[in-house]
Amino acid sequence: MSVGARPETAGPSAAGAADSGHAAGPPDTAGRLFGRLSVLPALLVMSWLVAGFPLLFIGHFTPVLTLVLSVLVAIVLVPLGLRWIPSPSPDAWPARNPENARPQRQQRTPWWAVAAVVAVAVAFGADQVIYHSQFVIVMRDPASYFQFAEWISRHGSLPIPQDRAAFGGAHSSVQFASFAYYQVGNSVVPQFMAGLPMVLAGAMWTGGANAALVAAPVLGAAALLAFGGLVARLVGPRWAPLAVLALALSMPEQFTSRSNYSEPLTQILFLGGLCLVIDSLNRNRAGAGRVGGDRVIAAIAGLALGLTVLVRIDGASDILPIAPYCGLLLLGRRRQALPLIGGVAVGAAYGLVDGLVFSRPYLATNKSSLIPLALAGALVLVLTLIALPLLWNRDHLPQVKGRWLPDAASALAVLVVVAFAVRPYVQTVRSPTTKAAKQSIAGYQRANHLPVDPTRTYAEQSLHWVFWYIGVPAVILATVAAAVLTRRCLRGQAPSWTLPLVTFAWTIVTFLYRPGITPDQPWASRRLVPAVLPGFILLAVWASSWLLGWLNEHGYAGVPSIGSGIVLAAALVVPPSLTTFGLGVKTGGPLGITLSAQSVAFQTTYGGELGAVDGMCAAIPKHSSVVIVDGPIADRFLEIIRGMCGDPAARVTWPDASLVRSIVQGIQQAGRRPVLLGATASELKPYGGLVRKVMSLNTTMDSSILMGPAQTTHPLTLSIWMWEPAP
Repeated sequence: MSVGARPETAGPSAAGAADSGHAAGPPDTAGRLFGRLSVLPALLVMSWLVAGFPLLFIGHFTPVLTLVLSVLVAIVLVPLGLRWIPSPSPDAWPARNPENARPQRQQRTPWWAVAAVVAVAVAFGADQVIYHSQFVIVMRDPASYFQFAEWISRHGSLPIPQDRAAFGGAHSSVQFASFAYYQVGNSVVPQFMAGLPMVLAGAMWTGGANAALVAAPVLGAAALLAFGGLVARLVGPRWAPLAVLALALSMPEQFTSRSNYSEPLTQILFLGGLCLVIDSLNRNRAGAGRVGGDRVIAAIAGLALGLTVLVRIDGASDILPIAPYCGLLLLGRRRQALPLIGGVAVGAAYGLVDGLVFSRPYLATNKSSLIPLALAGALVLVLTLIALPLLWNRDHLPQVKGRWLPDAASALAVLVVVAFAVRPYVQTVRSPTTKAAKQSIAGYQRANHLPVDPTRTYAEQSLHWVFWYIGVPAVILATVAAAVLTRRCLRGQAPSWTLPLVTFAWTIVTFLYRPGITPDQPWASRRLVPAVLPGFILLAVWASSWLLGWLNEHGYAGVPSIGSGIVLAAALVVPPSLTTFGLGVKTGGPLGITLSAQSVAFQTTYGGELGAVDGMCAAIPKHSSVVIVDGPIADRFLEIIRGMCGDPAARVTWPDASLVRSIVQGIQQAGRRPVLLGATASELKPYGGLVRKVMSLNTTMDSSILMGPAQTTHPLTLSIWMWEPAP
């Protein structure tokens, strides 16, 4: 496999070699604009995270300091990142044999392609804004991220203090943990990485809680721009609108862009980072060799990829293939190697510090996944370091000779996909898990009228999840592309594809083998968003381009080619549309059948939660200390009261009348007003005083389906009663 030869080497193995054969033409203004637009979101996000995280680390994540420092970083980072961006110029011509192809004049990017990608992204964002959720009550990750952001936007520091003094001192039965918030010593530690909460905090400073809720659609639209840029670089600008449309139509992309999930932000950094890596290896940039623009872009690319760890701990797995890839760059004496390594190291260090300092309990909870990942990373790094001195003195990178290795690797790509396709028919995956996880799975199984088997992970269904959301044709096309491109990369004929192909292959295979998530849909579909669906769609679009190129080169231009293009485009956009919009047929009507549509595409979930929480907070008297006596209410609302309401909050795990009265007395002795919260009035009446309802919420929530995509929502009803002392 070749990622580029030494600078003086010419030929197909040099990075960008396939581009270098194109004759110079007029400036590709539309292409350069497209290239810059696709990486701009990543550059802006990087500026915010690079500036903001050190401030959060020292406890001064404040609006003025963060804005000033991030603007200063952006003034440097954005112009450097955009200055040397070339127009998209794929180096792996779909149908031709790159070794025998005649030089071709590079085609200019049509303006319609740029406009179409922007239009799809804008339309997607607008649709998501219309149907965005108000997921602020802590039941799953989006609300946890929101409450994390709420705290740091107001306080600018971590961890969260327990404020035991507000409850009259130490009570052994008073606890401060809740869903996604750990009690550690005298502090409360949020569960997740700080990247997304930092971005949401910026939105809160700008426009309050509503702006933070709308941030998800904006991030989703920006992620589509980044994906369009990657398709333009690897397949061609004319194919980018189709790919972006296919991804935008998929239910997981819409699902994760309506609530505050970390996956769209990860897409921006991950896909944008890959775009920048490709740009850094493009040797046709005017002046890149003189001013070192390729090294600057390589460093920024590495920073973007490394910062995915600050957003999502699984980002460490997604970027694992960068280690051997950088080893190949070093062996090829590519000057981008060291800047790329440095950028990845700095970005990953941010995530490592965050995990070890702020989110250590979260890492401990996920050690069953992180330990194998750490071992795999160490093994890859050690093997790379061993290979470097052994191969360093060679005049050129190891060349793949003969056909057996490329052919074997190509066949392996097909066999792996086939194996995952038949896996559900030969295997049922089970795994030991926690008591809470078993209860959840058993509950979902009963609701879905399935046999109760709480140790099942449903991991064997992982490829079928992909079938549900983008269709079997897309997976078949992607498999063909993986087989062809694997052969070309090993022969040094597609250098720009090397890192994307290896990275997407790694992330897809690791996900398919072990999804590592509670398997109910649409929740589990979020794991497809950062790399799995983009990887499949990118490869499927390349295969479509390859097939049409073959037809044109073999005398089937015109009607056969146009017809095939329509069929291929339909194969990419119709299946996700059918799933997302729930399109189908049912009996009835004048003709005996009629079209039906049952989906969540035009339904809003968790509506009204923000207003319900604001009403509850307004009902709590000033200078109160709040004790929640109901377990589920405590799990969902403890951090809300602490963060959004601004009141000290605690829970009583096993409440009894005498214990609660002693806690109430301690609060009064501390000079504060005691308040009790419960799910029913009967929980609070034993204490006398005034009892009234402070929340009555009727809304909808995401469904939990195990054997198919979600098509409906479920009702969600929440009531909270409040007790306070009689006047």
